[in-house]
Amino acid sequence: MIIPVRCFTCGKLIGDKWEEYKKAVSSGKNPAEVLDALGITRYCCRRMFLSHLELIDEILEYHAYRQGRIKDKIKK
Repeated sequence: MIIPVRCFTCGKLIGDKWEEYKKAVSSGKNPAEVLDALGITRYCCRRMFLSHLELIDEILEYHAYRQGRIKDKIKK
């Protein structure tokens, strides 16, 4: 959902680098080079970035559906 603040394995602080990583990768840069530039060298920390899925937007849609905000839009 949201990138963790620290790596699950080693505890290194990684949450503050997520936005930079996301911008660089979306602009077309190689993820490995971006991680090297950010100083993410441990494989446990690198997997946190490479395997992360941004699901918060999808989950918020279900929450809005349960609240009744989207039900009206679907019926129309």
